Amino acid sequence: MSVMAAEMLSLPRGRPFTRDDLDAMPDDGHRYELLDGVLVVSPAPRIVHQFALGELYTVLRAAVTPELQVFFAPVDVVLASDTVLQPDLLVAPRDDFTERDLPTAPLLAIEVLSPSTRRFDLLLKKERLERAGCAHYWVVDPEEPSITAWRLVDGAYQQTARVIGDDRFDVAEPFAIGFAPADLVE
Repeated sequence: MSVMAAEMLSLPRGRPFTRDDLDAMPDDGHRYELLDGVLVVSPAPRIVHQFALGELYTVLRAAVTPELQVFFAPVDVVLASDTVLQPDLLVAPRDDFTERDLPTAPLLAIEVLSPSTRRFDLLLKKERLERAGCAHYWVVDPEEPSITAWRLVDGAYQQTARVIGDDRFDVAEPFAIGFAPADLVE
């Protein structure tokens, strides 16, 4: 973003971004997230990403228990005044949501990988959700297709499953669910 564009948007200079700064961002089709005061801008995802996201949303909605709510991005997950993430999909207790956002770590955060967000999703976002206490983190790679699941154990993520293609992804936590990664992209 050029300095002129930053000045027009009244973006902060010489200090970390905050939730208030994020609220001033334009509604322009990009996803704006904050990670420890750093603004992260992602372009609109590819069609295969959106297809996998839609299929997974349908599977999740059928599997969650009534006290849980499933949302797809954009929904702000506020982990701190300088960290506001928007997982592709998230599951959290209904009572945890406000009218505006989820002001705590979700029970489950899911990212569908895109070329532009792959490293962010697998490294930085995963680490920040881990630090915030998000109990489960799943990453879907629609190109392979695959799904990898991690569960928080003693404050650190441990991989609990990695499934590719037509093999079944069957887990009991955070709720019982089963599907094949290939079903998300066909």
